[in-house]
Amino acid sequence: MNWVFLMIAGLMEIFGVVCMKKFALSAQKIYLLGIIVFFVLSLGLLSLALREIPMGTAYAIWTGIGTAGGVLAGIFIYNESISFWKLFFVASIIVCSIGLKALH
Repeated sequence: MNWVFLMIAGLMEIFGVVCMKKFALSAQKIYLLGIIVFFVLSLGLLSLALREIPMGTAYAIWTGIGTAGGVLAGIFIYNESISFWKLFFVASIIVCSIGLKALH
């Protein structure tokens, strides 16, 4: 169950970043509430995952999910630039996160 908590924590991190971008573009207060809710959920779920998963592994995977998800959300939602190297490094983050999971 701890791995499920960690994956959901990573997803909440992505949703928080998307809300942050929406707030930056529109200044609507509802997105500020989304930022708070999603980041609190993300950190809370991360803390639950840390009960059984080593801190270094959990933190690396959590930030990897957030980083890769943030880049992909920027590409698909906000039409940010896409390049071979951007996709290569996002794929590297994902592969390394899977590797950390496999070693646990």
